[in-house]
Amino acid sequence: MTRRYWGWGNEDDPVGEGAAELAAHLGFGSAELECPAPLAIDHDRALHAHGASYLDVVRALRGEFPHVPDVVEHPADEAGVLQALERAHGANFSVTPFGGGTSVVGGADPVRGPGHDGAMSLDTQRLDRVLEVDPTSLAARIQAGATGPRIEEQLAEHGMTMRFYPQSFERSTLGGWIATRAAGHFATGPTHIDDLVESVRAVAPGGDVWESRRLPASGAGPSPDRLLLGSEGTLAVITEAWVRIRPRDEPRWSARVELDDFATGLELIREIVQGGLRPSNCRLIEEREARLTFAGEKTLLLLGFEGDLGGVEAVRRLCPGLTEGGSGGWREAFLRAPYLRDTLVAMGVFAETYETAVTWDRLPALIEGVRAAVPTVTCRITHAYPDGAAPYFTVLARARRGDEEAQWSDVKRAVSDAVTAAGGTITHHHAVGRDHRPWYDAQRPELFATALRAAKTALDPDWRLNPGVLLEP
Repeated sequence: MTRRYWGWGNEDDPVGEGAAELAAHLGFGSAELECPAPLAIDHDRALHAHGASYLDVVRALRGEFPHVPDVVEHPADEAGVLQALERAHGANFSVTPFGGGTSVVGGADPVRGPGHDGAMSLDTQRLDRVLEVDPTSLAARIQAGATGPRIEEQLAEHGMTMRFYPQSFERSTLGGWIATRAAGHFATGPTHIDDLVESVRAVAPGGDVWESRRLPASGAGPSPDRLLLGSEGTLAVITEAWVRIRPRDEPRWSARVELDDFATGLELIREIVQGGLRPSNCRLIEEREARLTFAGEKTLLLLGFEGDLGGVEAVRRLCPGLTEGGSGGWREAFLRAPYLRDTLVAMGVFAETYETAVTWDRLPALIEGVRAAVPTVTCRITHAYPDGAAPYFTVLARARRGDEEAQWSDVKRAVSDAVTAAGGTITHHHAVGRDHRPWYDAQRPELFATALRAAKTALDPDWRLNPGVLLEP
């Protein structure tokens, strides 16, 4: 199947099914879809010219590609990665590692750095094998270009699973998860890829290999893995990693609870996680978003446990009105949402998301601040911790046709300013890329930025890898 060069789905996936009903439900958007512009460049370069943000999709739909790679490399192994880096050095090209192209923050665009003569997109998806499984330690060595389905398909042969399901699961890769510090579907406990990484192997632009020792834990100085986690392709090209896995077919339990208001749900989640319970799913969807997504008419709390079901009875006591089961439809809608956005964009609907994390004491004010900045925003809670939670905001609105870039920039700035003013992080799991750089620069300590620049210069003296992401060249 050939992937659609401008959106999320494949070329033969239908676009626009149910558009009339969707437009009627939303109250805006056209049932007459905008057609993709004819491609003026080859499909492979078009596909690797952008990520998957709303603005990326709008531009690509219209045949606009601000950052077209001069060349796309598809190495089949680590030796091929080394050869590609050598070719980039010889041609004086910048290099942007490309996994599934699912970045929504401008992290996959093959941008030339100052002084570079061109740009290379280095696609790792042919490095897609599970190389080794350690059933004793419950770990697996997996190549960085393996997508979520490829990982699960191969681990299933050993009766194992990684159980890491971000919304981009179908397209995104292990290397991309590590590079962006992605978060999976677990709402509590080990939810970030950080929690699952045992060791990482990567190649620096000069050809040196970076590989950490496999250990369950270590107190031996700053962790080499932690420098690559969240490095967003700026320090080295990740080629493989050992990750923690678990047996398949563990017992599961799920339920949904309808609530009268969002504030009650927030307090209920806090009581659950601070009480030592660790539900795998603990997502709170506000009333307006529930209606928009056909999930229901009231504020909705989705709960689930996997493996250890010891917390189920405590949750039943806390939520006497819960309905067991009933979350399967929401899960399917969650994974299908990126496909739906292709239709929304073609309908002329502005559709973008924003996420953050903040401590419990600041959470209500942050949510209200974002709502005041962008009144059309809806909110859900995706992840919960004893000391705080991760609110996730969605904006669906009538697009200003022909002026989408300014509209996107206005909303991005308004939400991001409100988030940082309330003490939240600019990103909980979407990464920094180029789109979040102004707020990330303000968030991080300047002394840390100095140390990060020094590490970048040591590993990548030509600042060839993904220039403009995390740091200004």
